[in-house]
Amino acid sequence: MAGQTSDFPAMHFPALLAAGGLIDQATFLSGVKGFLTIYYLGLAITNAVAAFLLWHHWHRPKAALVWTIVATVFGGILAPMAGSGDPYWTPRMPEAIVSFLNSWLSGQVGAIVYTIGSVVFLSVLYLGRDFFVRPMVAWTGLNLALLAMGLSMVNQNFWQVVSKGDNIPIVGLMFLLGFFTWLATYRAVINDKRIAEGLPPLEKLDDEKVLVWPDLVYTELVCMLALTAFLLVWGILIQAPLEQPASSVKTPNPSKAPWYFLGLQEMLVYFDPWMAGVVAPSLIIVGLMAIPYLDFNKKGMGYYTINERKFAYLNFQFGFLVLWVTLIVMGTVLRGPNWNFFGPFEPWDSHKVEALKNVDLSEYFWIGLLNRGLPKAPTGSGFFVELGYILLRESPGFILMGIYLFVVPPALAIGTTLFRNMYLKMGFLRYMLMTNLLLMMAILPIKMALRWSFNLKYIIHIDEWFLNF
Repeated sequence: MAGQTSDFPAMHFPALLAAGGLIDQATFLSGVKGFLTIYYLGLAITNAVAAFLLWHHWHRPKAALVWTIVATVFGGILAPMAGSGDPYWTPRMPEAIVSFLNSWLSGQVGAIVYTIGSVVFLSVLYLGRDFFVRPMVAWTGLNLALLAMGLSMVNQNFWQVVSKGDNIPIVGLMFLLGFFTWLATYRAVINDKRIAEGLPPLEKLDDEKVLVWPDLVYTELVCMLALTAFLLVWGILIQAPLEQPASSVKTPNPSKAPWYFLGLQEMLVYFDPWMAGVVAPSLIIVGLMAIPYLDFNKKGMGYYTINERKFAYLNFQFGFLVLWVTLIVMGTVLRGPNWNFFGPFEPWDSHKVEALKNVDLSEYFWIGLLNRGLPKAPTGSGFFVELGYILLRESPGFILMGIYLFVVPPALAIGTTLFRNMYLKMGFLRYMLMTNLLLMMAILPIKMALRWSFNLKYIIHIDEWFLNF
């Protein structure tokens, strides 16, 4: 592709941007106008098909008219404007929104706003699920998200991130995850309403036996052929994100793990490598293995529901969406050179430096609170004397973690009806195991908030034994 131009983004323009920074806006738009035109035409066709189905199959002429107008706007207005390649006419994200997002999603403040905003956004969707799962509401949200994506891709900094060969699947992942989360929630809401009315769930209405051969095997064969064809087209159109040969003297900045490890890479900021790379994944595996032995709720087996399994549902969604998916998006879009936070439209300046002094809890206690030095064993002391001084130095962290893991669970059982009922049904051992797994899951957002707000590095810091937590 050297020396050639292409309208498809991942073939040509990301390489230009990565090699020499931003280019002239008119030249940039001239290169991406073909892709943007196809993008808006695709949205127009999709909404036209939706309008046809609403009119012909579901007999909703008013809704069909609305989405026909939307299709006309995408195909008759936005597509020609984007195809002009003119900096004045090409639709773009308003500068006020660009400046607002860059200012609020950059730096340590941006990390806090992004994380809290994600939790609030998902909480609103959960609390208003009866409204948001309605097909027309969800379709409206999808169109708004796709429109925002199209308007944002006119910005070269945003384009540089989302059009990389290894970032394109993550963008697709976000929309696919949204669709399947909506589908599961949609069926769960319907089932909850049916159960409240004394009716069986939807899955009971379609429990006819399906033979593996030929039904299942035939379906899998068709899916395999379709997926193979899709991957062939993908491999032809999108250039592989190959970089220079690996060299220890010149590493990429930022150097990022594959997308499925970005959550673990983010955890390395707040924990020691053995904790983030070994202990935490092991706890996740142990927790998943323990679920069948901890779960005492026999409802919700084999069908979608939320009301019958609220506690399990909320814990899963928090662990998966907040503590995993949002970290992947954060590592892809917001983490730039030197692993600093950048706004989604902000240029990735490798010279950006945030001067931070991370402080351990023991330093806050001994130096900051008591105004004295850290306890240190005299030179030449024996092992047990040195051990005593280490335990004394880190005693605030040990006491705090002891309260967190061994005092909080009984307090929850005494002070809340939900956990009291769990304790009565699960017994002491199962209850303590369950609550400790939940508390260990919650320690990640707690450490993130403490690092961003107070520059707290470690609660327990024992470099002598590589025990840093």
